[in-house]
Amino acid sequence: MKVFILTALVAVVASQSYPKPQYTTPAYPAPAYPAPAYKAPAYPAPAYPSPSYKTPEYAPMPYSFNWAVKDDPSYNDYAHQETADDKGYVTGSYRTLLPDGRTQIVNYKADDYTGYVADVKYEGEAKEYKPAYKPAGYPSPAYPSPSYPSPSYPSPSYPSPAYPSPAYPSPAYPSPAYPSPSYPSPAYPSPAYPSPAYSAPKYQSPSYPSPAYPSPKYPTKY
Repeated sequence: MKVFILTALVAVVASQSYPKPQYTTPAYPAPAYPAPAYKAPAYPAPAYPSPSYKTPEYAPMPYSFNWAVKDDPSYNDYAHQETADDKGYVTGSYRTLLPDGRTQIVNYKADDYTGYVADVKYEGEAKEYKPAYKPAGYPSPAYPSPSYPSPSYPSPSYPSPAYPSPAYPSPAYPSPAYPSPSYPSPAYPSPAYPSPAYSAPKYQSPSYPSPAYPSPKYPTKY
């Protein structure tokens, strides 16, 4: 016990006499690598030769056309005419029947100097558009119902198979002949039991003394 106490005291003194070591974190300088000095490659710009062809120039071809459509049931009424000379000067006009009842007329001209110039005007008065078109009343198609005859297949007639009835002979078993058993009647001797010799017990009749009760005394009536 004394050794244990001494050892504990030595451990306490030792822990108080030596300070806890302090370690500093090492600081390493960051490595400095020199940046590589590469020269950027210099590629010469590609030089493509200019094309040596020219767009062919064709002289204007004079032409002239006109057409017109007038179909009252479908409300189609329009026309177009145009003329061009050999210098590229184009003139023309077209007209269209509008849904409000007016007719739009456009006169135009076009060339390489002034471009396309149009003069638009209208004839007639605008009215509320009321289509008078009525859909045609086509009767609904009546297709007759197809009548296919019911197929009649004849019933197949298969002949009934005729198998001959098997003729098996009836088995004839002989009746067994067993002799009747004859057992002799058993003869048992009658038992002979000796009569018991017991003397009848003699019991004395009990004699009880008669009880002596005092006569009751009743009080006198008032």
